[in-house]
Amino acid sequence: MNSILENAVVRFLRERPFYGQFLLNFRREECSGEQPLGVTIRAGVPVLAVNGERFARLAQSEQEGLLEHAIKHVLHLHMARRKGRNGHDWDIACDLAINPSIASLPEEAPFPAAYRQPDGLAAEEYYARLTSPFDTGNLAGGGVGTASRDSGGHAGPGDGSVPRLSGSTVDDHTLWEEADSTPLRLAEEVVRGMVNDALRAADGEAPADIRRLVAGLLTPSPVPWRQLLRQFVATAGRVGRQSTWSREHRRFEHATPGSRKRHRLNLLVGVDVSDSTDAPILREEFARELMRIARGREAEITVLYANSRIQRIANLRGSGVQVESYFGGGFTDLRPVFDHARTMQPLPAAVIYLTDGFGQAPEAMEFPTLWVLTKAGEKPVPWGVELRLDV
Repeated sequence: MNSILENAVVRFLRERPFYGQFLLNFRREECSGEQPLGVTIRAGVPVLAVNGERFARLAQSEQEGLLEHAIKHVLHLHMARRKGRNGHDWDIACDLAINPSIASLPEEAPFPAAYRQPDGLAAEEYYARLTSPFDTGNLAGGGVGTASRDSGGHAGPGDGSVPRLSGSTVDDHTLWEEADSTPLRLAEEVVRGMVNDALRAADGEAPADIRRLVAGLLTPSPVPWRQLLRQFVATAGRVGRQSTWSREHRRFEHATPGSRKRHRLNLLVGVDVSDSTDAPILREEFARELMRIARGREAEITVLYANSRIQRIANLRGSGVQVESYFGGGFTDLRPVFDHARTMQPLPAAVIYLTDGFGQAPEAMEFPTLWVLTKAGEKPVPWGVELRLDV
């Protein structure tokens, strides 16, 4: 699978650089679903899951069409906008919104004409036109039965005026359920960073049919940096909590664990103390927000002050948290903080790094990472979420 997918990415890099560079930002995984591939944003990390055997059966043009299809789902944040809707009908509506702009797709791909609808509408518009307001289907797997996804075909007013939204998508939308772990605002920042990286690498050129969408994504984020930082930490808390037993149960004489658990969030924070980020106001504002986060939840935060190596380690925990300033000077190497993360027990749920980004970083990283960059800083690698610290 790797060679076939790599060849498809290389063709994109050569013929459609923006799409090729955008694909390089995904974490890639093998999957065994019914569809050749699927995409999602899991805990702030863009993921491309590929069934190598099914992907290899497609013609080269269909492979490229399906990859473009997946990219456009992410650019439109379709997986992050599904909450509260009938899952199947939203999935089809999203495909109707993007498929007319893609040249080569498998023949079973749904198009608006099949539902007597015009091209060029947004997913929300197709959903409103084709889904009954009283037909929510199975949204969360609750109630009677054990199904977790609606099998579809429950749309339309029922009078024959429009076809029902039957059928299926050409990519795996079951992965979209994992996007619930990422708040919409944080997902927007993830995609904004991917677009910025792809544009820089593609000499500022985006395909004509998505230029307006890309321009919209490039506008400055209206969300304050503190809110994005808290959303990132909250997302890490949902996927990386460490459970610890509470005191022993009163009804037992022996050291039997109680029935309640406490969930402690472990975070690793890197603070660049090289000359290039020697800005006391910036560091103090960042430190104050870290203190609020640590005091407001059951969290243990390990802070590494580093330049070309780790200069100091501090542990922040509970209500007595205090952060001290530390200025180390020297040049920057971002790798030691991530090397330390791999040695921690338990492993951190996420890494947050305050830096200008000018330094060597690992080529890939398994931990969700938030790059908290200075105004003039640059994201050092494609992976991770970018946040611009504006103080």
